[in-house]
Amino acid sequence: MSFYSYKNANADACPGAITGNAMNGITERICVQVKNVYDSCLQQEQLDDRVVTVSNIVPVLTNGCTQQDISRSCRCECAGNQCNCKCGACGEITYQDALENAENASCLPQPCGTWTFESCRSSTTVGQITNLSVDRLCDRPQFARVMGDVSIPIDVLFVDQRCQEWMGQATIQVSKDVLLAIPDESIVPFTLESLVSAICVSGRYVGSCQFEITICVTVVLKILAEVEVMIPSYGFCEIPPCEEFAESVCDEFFSLPIFPRSSARSISTEPQAASNVQTNASGCSFYTGGKPFCSGQSTSAPSGNTCCSQSISQSCSTCSNCGTTCQSSSSLCPRCGSAMTGSTV
Repeated sequence: MSFYSYKNANADACPGAITGNAMNGITERICVQVKNVYDSCLQQEQLDDRVVTVSNIVPVLTNGCTQQDISRSCRCECAGNQCNCKCGACGEITYQDALENAENASCLPQPCGTWTFESCRSSTTVGQITNLSVDRLCDRPQFARVMGDVSIPIDVLFVDQRCQEWMGQATIQVSKDVLLAIPDESIVPFTLESLVSAICVSGRYVGSCQFEITICVTVVLKILAEVEVMIPSYGFCEIPPCEEFAESVCDEFFSLPIFPRSSARSISTEPQAASNVQTNASGCSFYTGGKPFCSGQSTSAPSGNTCCSQSISQSCSTCSNCGTTCQSSSSLCPRCGSAMTGSTV
């Protein structure tokens, strides 16, 4: 069980809200090593008509399911004995999810026709600070003018003319010029870190792998230092035993075939890095993984409305609301959900 399991009857030994006098039970003073926040500030702004260039573009493959039908678990990255987990909303797909699906696919689609922007958001909460300058103020002791550029990685989701979704990576940069309280000189130096978050309001494709977007950006700047501080303590935690997850534990194993099946396609154990990326005539870089293109799709670079003239079974339709044109049998627009009309052969 965990601290918060319903099976844990010893609530007084668990972290949480305190009822009564908080001083009851304090038994000692302990020294802990933590990051002390000397000062922090938050800025939120809307950036209009920012042009970003997407790269490392991968198709969003869902194996016949819609994106909303997929329930994804938290993505965790582990190094040694530490794991950092990012848990998105139900159905949300990340760039790493799209990349893994592309790596496991037997063939990959080709981008076709004009692109239509769908959404974008930051891919991490850690911003990269460059061109940093810290100037102490003579008339305001312990204050400094902090200037620098904060780079925010974002994932851009868009759809081509066949209604195939794609996701690429980009970076948006914001400049900061703020006042922050700076600690005195010491053996242990202070550091400056940024916490970032961004989400797009709107966007449009302007060509050459570039999108013009309106994006809402939140940046938190923090002055930190690794310190040792003395705090009151209730003593060491009593760690409860783990509660095993035992619901249908054998179902996945029983669903496997009795005998192993042979795979018809060959898998390269060490693919060359150069074969994983293809650059088209517009200079856009797409992930290929050395895989063949799916049958029935053109291998030419996307341009104009050439997809509608290709001999495939689907017809071109136009959204009655936002004007998105794509080649699909779907009756609903993949961008806004309105009815698709004006079908042509």
